Amino acid sequence: MRSLTKRAGKVVDSQARAHLDEASYARPFEYVVGWRSDSIQLGDHPGTQRGLGSDYRGTINLVDYPDARRMDLRQTIRDPFEQVQVRQFNQDSTTPIYAVCDLSSSMQFKGHKRKLDTAIEIATAVANSAYHMGDLFGFIGYNQQVLEDFTLPLSRNYHQSKQTIGLLHDYQQLRIGVDGVTDVPNFLGQTRALVFWISDFHMPLPVIEKTLLAMSAHKVVPIVLWDDEEYKKLPKFGFGTMIDLESGRNRTLFFRSEVKAKFINAFNARRHALEALFLRFESPALFMHGDYRPELMTHYFEQAM
Repeated sequence: MRSLTKRAGKVVDSQARAHLDEASYARPFEYVVGWRSDSIQLGDHPGTQRGLGSDYRGTINLVDYPDARRMDLRQTIRDPFEQVQVRQFNQDSTTPIYAVCDLSSSMQFKGHKRKLDTAIEIATAVANSAYHMGDLFGFIGYNQQVLEDFTLPLSRNYHQSKQTIGLLHDYQQLRIGVDGVTDVPNFLGQTRALVFWISDFHMPLPVIEKTLLAMSAHKVVPIVLWDDEEYKKLPKFGFGTMIDLESGRNRTLFFRSEVKAKFINAFNARRHALEALFLRFESPALFMHGDYRPELMTHYFEQAM
């Protein structure tokens, strides 16, 4: 009987840990939209549509906007034509939120953890955050092409988004490139959106520039996933595997201290080049080494504001 009690306790403990892990996984973060949304749907962001809200836009004749609840007595008394004036406000509206995820072979790199698994958690956190803000969320996965099986249209269905993104845990494609990224802008809507681009950005700079130019109607947040074992923890002497920064492909090389130093310098130079490119498009990059932390995402937007 005692052994059965212990086993039951272990089951309860494991279930509690599972619930705790699920509760802490992909926790939402706070983001800020720096423009007025033209959506007609009610949300939490400043909008351009007339309606219920706290953003005062002026007064108008009661005949043109028949809402006596908002009558402005002061402006009515001052009106030279003795017409009743009512206050107008802009409603708070929704904003489209997208997570764009790199599914090329370099995202299979596993150091502390697989890059793609970190990307999955971040994309789920973006969906979770959009759900909490009442915004619409869409997901776009790409490698050599945009993958329709891993592309979701804008919706408020968080559970569907979470399930579809979660299928990527079993995704194992190797030796495949990123050419499909240039087609991603065609899958974004016409309305200005907040786009979280999740990748290690091991692709030619002209490809990144071309994609950013095509997405210039939107606000892009580049989330760069690098792992210290890609370059900082390479062996000082012996064989090791590294990632080509331009093609994203793995290469096995014989390392010496001088060779390792060259790769570290190459990654540092690459970081400066990426930062400069993103800043040209007013899209500062967020470099994320290690696990996803919601406070890093929130702090990014606090700095931006």
